[in-house]
Amino acid sequence: MLLRDIAGGKDPQIDAVLAVLVHAQADVVVVQGFDYDLTGAALTAFVKALDARGLHYSHQLALRPNTGMPTGLDMDGDGRLGGPRDAQGFGAFSGQGGMAILSRYPVARDAVQDFSGLLWADLPGAALPRTDAGPFPSARAQAAQRLSTTAHWVVPIDVPQTGRITLMTYHATPPVFDGPEDRNGLRNADETRFWQLYLDGAFGPPPPDRYILLGDANLDPAAGDGHRAIMRQLLSDPRLTDTAPASAGAAAAGDATDTADWADPTPGNLRVDYVLPSADWQVSGSGVIWPAHPDPLAQIVAKASRHRLVWVDLTR
Repeated sequence: MLLRDIAGGKDPQIDAVLAVLVHAQADVVVVQGFDYDLTGAALTAFVKALDARGLHYSHQLALRPNTGMPTGLDMDGDGRLGGPRDAQGFGAFSGQGGMAILSRYPVARDAVQDFSGLLWADLPGAALPRTDAGPFPSARAQAAQRLSTTAHWVVPIDVPQTGRITLMTYHATPPVFDGPEDRNGLRNADETRFWQLYLDGAFGPPPPDRYILLGDANLDPAAGDGHRAIMRQLLSDPRLTDTAPASAGAAAAGDATDTADWADPTPGNLRVDYVLPSADWQVSGSGVIWPAHPDPLAQIVAKASRHRLVWVDLTR
């Protein structure tokens, strides 16, 4: 992502992403797959580009993700060092494909919790990969491996006339691109399972109410690869509300609740992106921005990302 491409509108995909966000008009949005840089130059340019289109986000948050973070170890068991899969999270450079939060309302930065440094082995009940030879790829690698592929953040936001709300967000690894040891599948499942442990109080007091769990779980509850029962368990948690947002575009392709458009037949379209408010919210609407053809927005949405924007309207 080049700053001149953001500012000058020279990248068709960036233009499409901007158009989708302008269409959505969200008060708060989590942008996935956004490269992190230390000074925040890319995020600043992105916000200015939105501002030029009439969408104003006065508050932003981007913390260093695990993607591309070097380990100096062979983390994928291929016998080589320094590859994208040897980082804490897949990435050709540090910060590739991170996350960013854009908000109309102030972020309570002093109260932000970043769990991205949590070691996978320290997660209660961690399902670490093994082979007949022992821990995969090695005991040393597992001792250094963080749970988060990208990040796990808990971000309080102060909303006028509503009070403090809390975003709980993450981006899990795809449960594929591994071997029989199921390293990515197991990690993906534990990245999602983290949130139920968090709500149980395993990492300190969770927010009592007005929270929203959202992100790219890369896990469908009924189809595709991965430990699908973990997602079904999360969606059925009585502390959360699954509005099962749908779209005309996904319905035309087969399943109205799908959120990602991959090639058929494998992996095919899947539901992998979620916005799950706590049960105390009143949900006034939800959906996925995935219009069906011939809606002119359909081409823009397809150009922006394989993942479609999921939205939920909440009131108290």
